Amino acid sequence: MPRLFTAVEIPRDIAMQLSLLRGGLHGARWIDPENFHVTLRFIGDIDDRTADEVADALDRVNRRSFTLQIRGLDAFSSRGPHALIASIEPTASLLELQAEQERLMQRLGLKPEPRRFHPHVTLARLRGTTSSEVADWLAMRGDYRLPAFEVSRFVLYSSRSSVGGGPYLVEEAYPLAA
Repeated sequence: MPRLFTAVEIPRDIAMQLSLLRGGLHGARWIDPENFHVTLRFIGDIDDRTADEVADALDRVNRRSFTLQIRGLDAFSSRGPHALIASIEPTASLLELQAEQERLMQRLGLKPEPRRFHPHVTLARLRGTTSSEVADWLAMRGDYRLPAFEVSRFVLYSSRSSVGGGPYLVEEAYPLAA
């Protein structure tokens, strides 16, 4: 039973720049640069027949390539900080691609994604890190930005069912029109 999700890959040069942020934060489990991505739609654990239907449905997506840019660092927090992220500027093209995938998954009978889409790259998972430690780490990095990069495809990833995912395996790649 595969665990699947769709995503935009992060180019190697951008991933290397993001990896330079590693360190200096107690309780951070840093994500390896080769596993950086922008999740579009988490699909979850599904049977092989449904996985084939998902792959076929995604093959019908017909969108143009676009650019994305990392603008800022932040943390996800509910009862305390649990993930350190690099925020992605939410362009119309990215939001439309994600919304189309959401509609396709619901047409296949998958439950709607309960969380609002917030485009980001997870840099680290946090455990036992205080809000003030995260605030200090973020403050030292200021207004973090990286050059825009071209998105010419999205992918269907599989992951092992464990805390933190990775390593991720590209099951299918879906090119975007030039």
